[in-house]
Amino acid sequence: MKISNYIFKLHRSITWSLIFALISLLVACTSNNDVPLGTASLNSRYTEEQPALSGNGRFLAFISSRNRNHQLLVYDLESQSFIATPGLNRQVTITESPSLSFNGRYICYVTNDRGRPVIALYDRANQQSQVLTPNYNGLVKNPSISPDGRYVVFEGASRGQWDIEVLDRGPTVELDVPNGTLVN
Repeated sequence: MKISNYIFKLHRSITWSLIFALISLLVACTSNNDVPLGTASLNSRYTEEQPALSGNGRFLAFISSRNRNHQLLVYDLESQSFIATPGLNRQVTITESPSLSFNGRYICYVTNDRGRPVIALYDRANQQSQVLTPNYNGLVKNPSISPDGRYVVFEGASRGQWDIEVLDRGPTVELDVPNGTLVN
């Protein structure tokens, strides 16, 4: 009787241990590191730098070291809350120099791809990033996106010196324009 009682307690203990382990794993895998944990205050005790304001003055993008990660965050000044940007921040990359389109739909920034800096664009509407300069031969820095999101300018060093580069995303790109604005 004592042996069967001991086995039952051991089985129950192992079962609960497995349940807690699986729950912990699930929570760790599904946590969203794009939005700061805890306080939703704009200012914190961590380093925040490189602020960029959307053309309409509503959204603020900046680089922060919150959550022990170097990450690009977007803050809604109107609702005083952080905006989720799934897929923007990756664990093994560094993100720098954000720039926002007029309504904050598009965010261009410098990140690294296979160890070299590239200009990338994040679309908040479809929550996807794309590298805009995958084949650029040289270093890049300081991107800035036009208010409508069609053009991106940046400094490039493809000729051994820093030059201004203009990238046209094309006439078919969905523009970030204020509601009700006519587009020619």
